[in-house]
Amino acid sequence: MTDLLGKALLDYHNGKYTEDLITSTNISEDDELPLPYLFRNFAEMPKLEQFALKKCRGTILDVGCGAGSHSLWLQEKGFQVKAIDISAGAIEVARARGIQKTEQTHILAISEEKFDTILLLMNGTGIFETVEKTNKYLQHLKSILNPNGQILIDSSDLQYMYDRNDDGSIWVPQERYYGELEFTMSYKGETTPTFPWLYLHEALCKQLAEANGLTFGILKRGENFDYLARLTASNN
Repeated sequence: MTDLLGKALLDYHNGKYTEDLITSTNISEDDELPLPYLFRNFAEMPKLEQFALKKCRGTILDVGCGAGSHSLWLQEKGFQVKAIDISAGAIEVARARGIQKTEQTHILAISEEKFDTILLLMNGTGIFETVEKTNKYLQHLKSILNPNGQILIDSSDLQYMYDRNDDGSIWVPQERYYGELEFTMSYKGETTPTFPWLYLHEALCKQLAEANGLTFGILKRGENFDYLARLTASNN
């Protein structure tokens, strides 16, 4: 896929910021993703993210690190952090910002290392792509956890984006789970191919976690149907 995210992050980091990323989905109009937000410091992060970072422990894997804002804060606190992203540009920026251990790779390619905390923020369930693929991802994440390790992951319930009936029920698509979206990203006249991105509501996330031998607990809820969960191996 075209690395438009990496291109945008590099532009901002190198002082060439002239416009923001544009995201769109199959259920929403175009939406701006301000580049400065991707370089935010701890004080500028949502409370849910701040809470997640404070709950990190031991060796940490930051999945989908982007510009590296989460890893930077953790590294400054003395943690050993590995930041990964599939975007080459993101990893270049993360390294330039001072993150000591980075790798351009997919989470499913990580197999030789184990971690005490695996961090997936900014709708961490998105990387699972679809409900059907979630089992594969959860099994893999579980396999690279140290004993007593934890997965910290956030997501949102997208019910609020659908029309409601008089009885409070929502109109949802019959052919797919309503949190399975198709995204595109645009930047400076270029647009990525469509890619899948998954939002899981709490009950389904819990069901899938437990089906894969993981305990599920809510650590914090946000103000817009979002939540932060902790997953741990059931035999811990």
